[in-house]
Amino acid sequence: MDPFDREANKNPQPIKALGRFEHEAVAVDPHRGHIYLTEDASTPTGLLYRWEPPKGYRGRKGALRRLGPTDGVLAALKASDRAGKHVADLSLVTVPGTVLKVEWKAIPDRDARTTPTRKQLPDTEITRSKKLEGAWWGDGGAYIVSSFSRETDNPGVSKVHDGQIWFYDPKRSTITLKLLFGKNPDPAVDGAFDGPDNVSVSPYGGVILAEDGEGIQHLVGATDSGRTLPVARNDFSDATKNVEFTGPVYSLDGKILFANIQEPGYMFAITGPWRRQE
Repeated sequence: MDPFDREANKNPQPIKALGRFEHEAVAVDPHRGHIYLTEDASTPTGLLYRWEPPKGYRGRKGALRRLGPTDGVLAALKASDRAGKHVADLSLVTVPGTVLKVEWKAIPDRDARTTPTRKQLPDTEITRSKKLEGAWWGDGGAYIVSSFSRETDNPGVSKVHDGQIWFYDPKRSTITLKLLFGKNPDPAVDGAFDGPDNVSVSPYGGVILAEDGEGIQHLVGATDSGRTLPVARNDFSDATKNVEFTGPVYSLDGKILFANIQEPGYMFAITGPWRRQE
């Protein structure tokens, strides 16, 4: 939907160049025109995709609508450790600060006419992750969220965690684990965090995460040093509705943090006071 051009919404068409899969979030590189897309899927788990624009593409208003179905290149993440060993699943990385080398493997049929995009490449050529959720461009790269993982998600490969925050650096072609949430022993007790979902970069350092886990939910701040702190607590409860926090984003002047509760549809403007976190 285009909030500024109602005429553009009258005859919506799919942007087939960006692939057909369970789209979750997107981050756009404003300099190169690359688009990073997360896939929230299971059996098998999803992939992180990058769309590389065709030569001459200019990322301006209406540009995506003019793309042909096979314009550009849609590719999936393949990560390797320092020794060059393929990393089959991002959950295998458990130490924040770990850096992986990234390659991008082209998806043969992005329209997925007969085979889902996440099944088209052999497992030796891609890196999977459970619950790929939020994505945000900031600090010269893409922040990517993996909400949680269990050993049963990708038997023999996946490990247990309750949230990972990754940072992809396009200049170095690396992805770094910035933050790891261990298994929350008691989600009903306030204090521990789990299940990060939407993410945005804070002008005061670090990121803001919308927690969509078990039990008590918060907006969570995570500093550059890896420290986490609650910003707001979601006390709205209704078993018939999806009451998760969504869409945290700061105003352009950095004075107001906007956030939502998905159902029944509340928006909050949080005025702080804000200060830089160390």
